[in-house]
Amino acid sequence: MTAASSIVIRRARRDDVAAIVGMLADDPLGSARERIEHPLPQPYYQAFERVERDPNLQLVVAVDGEGAVVGCLQLAILPGLSSQGASRGLLEDVRVASHCRSRGIGEKLVQWAVAEARAKGCVLVELLTHHTRVDAQRFYERLRFARSHVGMTIRF
Repeated sequence: MTAASSIVIRRARRDDVAAIVGMLADDPLGSARERIEHPLPQPYYQAFERVERDPNLQLVVAVDGEGAVVGCLQLAILPGLSSQGASRGLLEDVRVASHCRSRGIGEKLVQWAVAEARAKGCVLVELLTHHTRVDAQRFYERLRFARSHVGMTIRF
């Protein structure tokens, strides 16, 4: 049993990409977007390299005591003119492996990201979650996130 106390959060590495994509695909929404194949399609690795090179992006993983990747998230630091030139943190792709949920791992990841954004001078942290992810919305509200905006997208 993986407990949050044994979790280490570190920057993702290239060899973590398959585990990350597996977690991204592990629900009805993600399974429609992701391609789980062996070997994993190259666009995933190319995207990882772009993320890794961008100083405003941090892709991190939660690793259990045995070295298995059991969670992930991406933190983007977005500079802007709004709010007197303040930066904001944007959380993306927060996931915990399905067999490790409800053990505090997601909370530890989000708390790490909030602290990191604050340390980088952000005045707020925001995220989007799909309207069908009711459990995720309750989770974020428990962590003091408030409903504030209506998210809208265009897919290409």
